[in-house]
Amino acid sequence: MTTNDLTPTPAPAPAPAPAPAQDSPFRDERTARDEAPQFVLPLVARIERDAPPARTDALETAARAVLVMLSDTRSLGDGEWAEAMRSWQDARIRKVVRRARGAEWRRAEALPGITVAGKSAEVRVFPPVPLDGWPKDLARLQVSGTDLDDPEPPADPDPAAPVLWLNPEVDMSAGKAMAQAGHGAQLAWWDLDDAARAAWRDAGFPLAVRTAAPAHWQALTTAGLPLVRDAGFTEVAPGSCTVVADHRALRG
Repeated sequence: MTTNDLTPTPAPAPAPAPAPAQDSPFRDERTARDEAPQFVLPLVARIERDAPPARTDALETAARAVLVMLSDTRSLGDGEWAEAMRSWQDARIRKVVRRARGAEWRRAEALPGITVAGKSAEVRVFPPVPLDGWPKDLARLQVSGTDLDDPEPPADPDPAAPVLWLNPEVDMSAGKAMAQAGHGAQLAWWDLDDAARAAWRDAGFPLAVRTAAPAHWQALTTAGLPLVRDAGFTEVAPGSCTVVADHRALRG
């Protein structure tokens, strides 16, 4: 799976706080959020046939793209994307990752959004759209087939950088994992205080995405860190724990 300015604008103001746990956007059971109009955050990954990005870099770039969108001034206050962002965050927090190449990617770049580049990956994130109201140039892009590999095993993450840990027991396509990494990054952003958010943003949102070892995963899920429980719309069973966001500022 895979969302006109190309450069994000730093934001001095924080993103909205999360809803109380009993009304979480990531609960699999029905909540009041299901009664609100449903929006989705579109992300589009550039996947050229002859030069696909590395899987881990694509996941990390997608997570940073979500953070860039959350912190951009256009997403806050009276910004041009703020109303759509509020509507999206008042409902389920859905993200859909589509893939594009060649002319498809050029058409996607012409739409209002932000392109974030990694080492080998490019991901463009767009302001939220109604679930059934995608722009035609995004709606025609493929969701399935986003299969990526790492040419070599990822290095150990920088101990000073936030890490989004994937559940080792849940098998996900690259597109699904990109969306889940974005969820984890968003939960971490919500849980940070203003000073920690500003420091992370000003540093360019450094982060790593890695698959946890089974024993480490068990420890992570009981550490009180932000935990994504998937609503089960695609690929994984409802309520599956997919990502834990580990940020030094979130540990007491």
